Amino acid sequence: MQNLARIRRQCLLLVIAFALVLPVVTVFSAWLPGIGNDADAFAIVREMFATVLPGYLQTTIALGLMVAVGAALVGTVCAAVVTLFDFRGRKTFEWLLLLPLAMPAYVTAYAYTDFLQFSGPLQSGLRASFGLEGRLLPEIRSLGGAVLVFVVALYPYVYLLARTALSERAAHLMEAARLLGAPMGRRIRTVALPMARPAVVAGVALVVMETLADFGVVSYFGIQTFTTGIYKAWLSMENRTAAAQLATMLLVLVLVVLQLELRAQRRMRFVTSGVGRASSAEAQPQKLTGMRSALAWLLCGLPVLLGFVAPVLFMLRPLAADWSVIPFDRFLQWAGNSIRFGAITAVLAVAIALLAAFSARRSRDWFTRALVALISLGYAVPGAVIVVGLLLPVGWVQQWAPQWGFPAWITATAAGIVWAYLVRFTAIALQSLQSGYTRIPNSLDESARMLGTSSLGLLTRVHWPLLRRSAFTAALLVFVDVMKELPATMVLRPFNSDTLAVVAYQLARDERLGEAALPSLALVLVGLVPVVLLIRTIRTGKR
Repeated sequence: MQNLARIRRQCLLLVIAFALVLPVVTVFSAWLPGIGNDADAFAIVREMFATVLPGYLQTTIALGLMVAVGAALVGTVCAAVVTLFDFRGRKTFEWLLLLPLAMPAYVTAYAYTDFLQFSGPLQSGLRASFGLEGRLLPEIRSLGGAVLVFVVALYPYVYLLARTALSERAAHLMEAARLLGAPMGRRIRTVALPMARPAVVAGVALVVMETLADFGVVSYFGIQTFTTGIYKAWLSMENRTAAAQLATMLLVLVLVVLQLELRAQRRMRFVTSGVGRASSAEAQPQKLTGMRSALAWLLCGLPVLLGFVAPVLFMLRPLAADWSVIPFDRFLQWAGNSIRFGAITAVLAVAIALLAAFSARRSRDWFTRALVALISLGYAVPGAVIVVGLLLPVGWVQQWAPQWGFPAWITATAAGIVWAYLVRFTAIALQSLQSGYTRIPNSLDESARMLGTSSLGLLTRVHWPLLRRSAFTAALLVFVDVMKELPATMVLRPFNSDTLAVVAYQLARDERLGEAALPSLALVLVGLVPVVLLIRTIRTGKR
């Protein structure tokens, strides 16, 4: 009976893994002869190689490198300040520095554009006050502006991991170096930073993956990257195969960065070994007063100001000036669509993740581990690649068997967009549930087995009561990510099913930034929920 139940679980996992990996496999199949490619597609790609593709590659790499350096610098400095030094307000800054995680990068881009553009209030006020003419500030819609937006929106990834590394892994060595007479500068250079380097690299890899996957910022700023090139090949040139071939190039870049992140995580685990909490608890941060305390405030306060406070204030300004521009009746419809897609995806993602985590616990064979790994693969795949991977076979089916109903329920119903969400966000739910399973001792499974409990009974009567909190957290994280997701939603949403993210992008693109303020702020408010949960987790872990 147990073998039969295991086989059933593996068969179900195989079907789910196939559905979640299909978009990635489909994208790569665009290069296979006789399946995806055609003469027009190769002609377009050859023309792109000769004209715009080198620019796509150069801009994408330059953007990724500059954002990586900026996020590494800001995140590491903030982590070092709040971990290694003690000053008034330090504990408040520990959680304030996480607030930019609630701001989608494209919302930050809209806010800064509205305030800093040529016709914005800042430049208009300066011209009126000092009698000046022309442009007074650099154009925000540029590569430099995009780097600024990404750095202030994404540095918390580096900050969070670097802060953990400095507080739990380097603190006892810092204390030992202090007792040996090493000054603070040398302790930071030779002890703290080398110990935190794997965590910083892992955080930077996450930042770069988010940057490469972005569509809202680069499209709104008119920056030609691989992501915008994919949509241009699909929508403007109307060649899905060329778009798929461009998507494979972007996916290769993402996989390279993902491999760097995995290597950094392995180094983090190596560094962690042998580091005890008792020893780290003995290390005390150095007290700062006077100008040094003011400098610490500046270093920690500036990222919070640029990444959260200023964008929120910029968005509130047009709302406070004229509430009549806000279509509240339509806002409720947009919010309802976002909530509906988010709730459906969250429930399905948690169900799939629960099955995968339970199967991995019950069956530790290589086949089950491989299926679980495939299910968790999608989070590293950009939304643009998933869209192409889902729509490419739709075009094939329309050519080969137009009488089938397969394409219709992908492009005209919620099924297609929920499928895309599940490909990308099931990994989030799986990680949360696997973390919950680590807190359930295996002795409970053995006791239930000795009492004759079936696999279903073990899951529903033993595991589920202990996993409810983890499942709720997983559902909440998936729900929030679905609410903020833009590339897949723009293409796959059914007719008359605009979401808050799509509407905010469309209104901002049409220069109706005052109307885009309310849906953008709603996304920020939703994004605060997981940040609050993260802050509570950090505070609980300190007690």
